[in-house]
Amino acid sequence: MVAHLSPIAERRLLQFRRNRRGWYAFWIFLFLFFGTMGAELIANDKPVLVKFEGAFYVPVFKSYPETAFGGEFETEADYRDPYVQELIGEKGWMIWPPIRYSYRTINYNLQVPAPAPPSAENWLGTDDQGRDVTARLIYGFRISVLFGLTLTLFSSLVGIVIGAMEGYFGGWFDLLSQRFIEIWGGMPVLFLLIIMSSVITPGFFTLLGLMLLFSWMTLVDVVRAEFLKARNLDYIRAAKALGVSTPVIMFRHALPNAMVATLSLMPFVLTGSITVLTSLDFLGFGLPPGSPSLGELLSQGKNNLQAPWLGITAFFSIAVMLSLLTFIGEAVRDAFDPRKIFRE
Repeated sequence: MVAHLSPIAERRLLQFRRNRRGWYAFWIFLFLFFGTMGAELIANDKPVLVKFEGAFYVPVFKSYPETAFGGEFETEADYRDPYVQELIGEKGWMIWPPIRYSYRTINYNLQVPAPAPPSAENWLGTDDQGRDVTARLIYGFRISVLFGLTLTLFSSLVGIVIGAMEGYFGGWFDLLSQRFIEIWGGMPVLFLLIIMSSVITPGFFTLLGLMLLFSWMTLVDVVRAEFLKARNLDYIRAAKALGVSTPVIMFRHALPNAMVATLSLMPFVLTGSITVLTSLDFLGFGLPPGSPSLGELLSQGKNNLQAPWLGITAFFSIAVMLSLLTFIGEAVRDAFDPRKIFRE
């Protein structure tokens, strides 16, 4: 039991923990997410720490010219170059990450033509450009989850506000808003995103803005239904009679009831956001070329059927990530379901 939680929050937490599949999926997902947040310390073509002539350098976070280590060029040092490694080894040492490749690093020393199969140097092999698949998987997982979380946050905020206004005010505003949502929601979203992505230069925030145009409708109906029910409750009428302002009534008194259903749907909204980004990347209309992406890795598997490790890696990574989020969503839904009674 957690002392500072309310009885209702405590019961919901216990119900969430009771769903073992969702509980374990939650911790596995947190481990993967926070682990990939430090991707530069796990997979990088630069050392984590360098000691040279008694001074310490951190190439992962700061660029240093080759002349800093006794070289000849003013450009950034290439730490994979045997010459630079020899210079540093004579008067110091380097600590490398577990994977000595970044998502854009090309392995020019492959023994076979790219895509190369898994080996001791490239754990999951390389893609058709000689880039390490493990590194691209780590960076791709991070950018997919960050994109999904950001899109879920902003689309939920917009959807909650619009749904709250529809349900609370009703009347013509509700009627016109619902007709607009019916028209806007009937558009072929994926095709529109493909057309817009082909016209506008793709990027993280560009794609985020384009997808936000359509993803905000997911939570509108749920929040609207809760506000339609809540506006006729006695405590809402009492607040109106006491002269409480409309924004306070909406967001302090009525919104907490609507957040129960909203929070239950958010993990599934996150899953949908990641799926759409993966689909766009797979079709070539997502993030800029060269960006680490699970969809791009899946496309490489389709284009290189002779290299099955590409398709297998992409499939299992996407399947595991979406499965974890689905299990978490089911556990959250059970935790907020009033019909679920926790039993010791």
